[in-house]
Amino acid sequence: MTMRAEANDLRLVWAGMASDCAMSGGDLAAESGLETAVILSLFCDARAREDDVIPDGTGYRRGWWADSVAPLASGGLTVREDAAAAHDRIGSRLWLLGREKQLAEVVRRAKDYAEEALAWLIDDGVASGVSVTPSVPRRGWLMLDIRISLADGGEYRQGLEYPLA
Repeated sequence: MTMRAEANDLRLVWAGMASDCAMSGGDLAAESGLETAVILSLFCDARAREDDVIPDGTGYRRGWWADSVAPLASGGLTVREDAAAAHDRIGSRLWLLGREKQLAEVVRRAKDYAEEALAWLIDDGVASGVSVTPSVPRRGWLMLDIRISLADGGEYRQGLEYPLA
């Protein structure tokens, strides 16, 4: 991916427990890189699968409303049945870990959920590989070390802490 000189996205920064709009000289900052894309991919709530256990027991599977019409995106009113349509989703299932204990299985699921959420970078040709290394830096927190091998040969890295409680 070749980074354009002009910034074309609102820049979000991770501020410990949530994202925030970056400021520059009293104005909203912009970017043309991956920081905002990674934050949105990981920390927007993806719709839970039918077989996922919902942490609060309500059965509310969350997710972005437009995911239900994503298969219509490029097919007009005709539902697309191609593989890309099935994976064209926003966010991650990390929210499902909100009430989990810090067990090895939960850390493994965090890795799976994060890599699943970032897979679109490979599908869209932005990256040739995505790797997530999860760790537990302190009680109640999950650290995600994100490493993205860019399609143009470059590399992007970002470390993000996420509360589990």
